Amino acid sequence: MNWIKQQVHNLVKTYKTNCPFKVSESKNIHVVYWDLHEDIWGFYKYERRNRFIFINDNLEEHQQRYVCAHELGHAILHTKLNTPFLKANTFHSIDKIERQANEFAVNLLLYDKNLQDYETKFDCLRENGIPLEMERFL
Repeated sequence: MNWIKQQVHNLVKTYKTNCPFKVSESKNIHVVYWDLHEDIWGFYKYERRNRFIFINDNLEEHQQRYVCAHELGHAILHTKLNTPFLKANTFHSIDKIERQANEFAVNLLLYDKNLQDYETKFDCLRENGIPLEMERFL
């Protein structure tokens, strides 16, 4: 089991849920709904030992759930990193940390799912509100 799957497994066992909203609440990570630009689905922010997940409140419910899972991935895997700051102020590549947050989100949302119960991988993703582009993490 890779380290991201292990992190997801530990979270689900500890909090007895794979719901990103419930896990965030249990870990005292504040989820904030905000009227963000349509191109911004959400972001994670760490400030003065406080963790925040901002979610675009214009998204559909299944999209908000995926965004929460993705940003929770940042909160767990990259606790003190602020991706908006990195994008705006450094030459640091954020591709790797975004990939890790996507892998975390897919593993969290599909934690108790069996791929054999679906006709295709895309059916699994669609039925669980996960963007089809995340197919590579199955």
